[in-house]
Amino acid sequence: MPLDLAPIPIVDGHCHSLLRRQPGDDEAFRAHLTESSFPEIGRDHVPHSLLYHVALRELGELFGCEPRPEAIHEARASWGVERVAREIVERASFETWLVDSGYGGEGTFTVDELRKLVPCEVRDVLRLEPLIERLIVESPGFGAFEEAYRAAIADLRGWGYVGMKSIVAYRTGLALQPVDRPTAAAAFADVQETARRDGTLRIASKPLLDYLVVIAVEEAARQEVPIQFHTGLGDPDLDLPLADPARLRLIFADRFRAAQIVLLHTGYPYVRSMAWLAAMYPNVYADIGEAPLFAVGEAAQLFRELLALAPASKLLFSTDASLVPELYWLGARIGRRALATVLDEHVAAGSIDERTALGMAERILRRNAEAVYGL
Repeated sequence: MPLDLAPIPIVDGHCHSLLRRQPGDDEAFRAHLTESSFPEIGRDHVPHSLLYHVALRELGELFGCEPRPEAIHEARASWGVERVAREIVERASFETWLVDSGYGGEGTFTVDELRKLVPCEVRDVLRLEPLIERLIVESPGFGAFEEAYRAAIADLRGWGYVGMKSIVAYRTGLALQPVDRPTAAAAFADVQETARRDGTLRIASKPLLDYLVVIAVEEAARQEVPIQFHTGLGDPDLDLPLADPARLRLIFADRFRAAQIVLLHTGYPYVRSMAWLAAMYPNVYADIGEAPLFAVGEAAQLFRELLALAPASKLLFSTDASLVPELYWLGARIGRRALATVLDEHVAAGSIDERTALGMAERILRRNAEAVYGL
C-alpha cells in the first residue's frame, strides 16, 4: 500500500494573501499558473503546460465537476472566494498559513481579514523591502532612517510576526558583501534623491540593501527568529544566476549562527545547492515550495534530490500560493503526492521502514515549521 499522507496537517511555511476580486474567466485565471509577467505566456502558452492540465483535473475533483475550464470557472464563481478558501483549508488539512503580507497590495485581504476567512491559524511574516522603501521616503536623513529601520525590526514576536523575509535576490542578488556605514549612508542619499525626483521607489542599491539585510540577519540572531530568503526561480525581472542560495555565504558565518535561515522556493534550479547548505549548516533550512508547483513534472525529483543529502529535520514545506486560493489546493496535492512517491521508493528499497517514512513526512509537512517558527 502506498503511503497516505493526507491525514498529516500542513503548516504552509511561505504563502500570500488572496485577491478580494477573483479572476472571472479562464484566461484571467491562467495568469496565475505562470511566474511570467508577459500576458502572452498566460494567454497563448499556459494552456499547453503540464501544470494547466494537472490543474484542470485537480480542480475538477475539488469542485465536483468535469475537468473543463468552463465547468471549473462556473463552479468557482458560484462558490465565491470565501467558500473556496474554506473548503481548501479543510479538505487539504492546512493547520497554519505563514503569510508574507507585503505582497499583493490593497486588492488582497489583510492578515486580520484572512483570519476571519479561513479555518486555520494565520501568522504574519514581515517583508523587508516594502518597509525599507517606505522608511526611505519618510526619513529626513540616513541617521533617522537607520534608527527607524532598527526600531521596526527590534521586537518581531512582540508585534505579532513569526519571522522576516527578504527578496534581495530580486533586487541585487544573493551575493551579499560587507558594507560599512559611510558607504551605506552615501548610497541612501542617492536612493532618496532619486525617489523624491521620480516620485516612486523600487530599491535596487546593492550597498544599501547589503548593509540593511545584514542588520536584519543580526536581529534574527539576537531575537532567535527565522529570516526567509527568496532563492531560485521567480519573475522575469530576476537575474537567475544571482539567486543561487550558495551565494549567501556572508550570512553563514558563525556570528549569525543563532539566526534561523530559511531558503525558499526549493532554490530551483539550484536544488542541490540548497540541499548542501541545509546539510552543512545547523541553522539553515530548505523550504520546498513553489518549484514543485510550477515545475510539476519534476515535483518528485525535487523531493528526491533534497532528501538524498539533507536530513528530513532540515526540510520545510510550503505552497507559495498567492492571490487565487486554488494554488493552495494544487500545492498541497502535488506536494503530498511527490513526497509520498519518494518516501515509498525508499521503503521499497529497504532504506527505511514505513514508520520512519511517516515520521519524516510529518516533520517536513508540519513539525519542522512548528519548531523553526516557534508556533
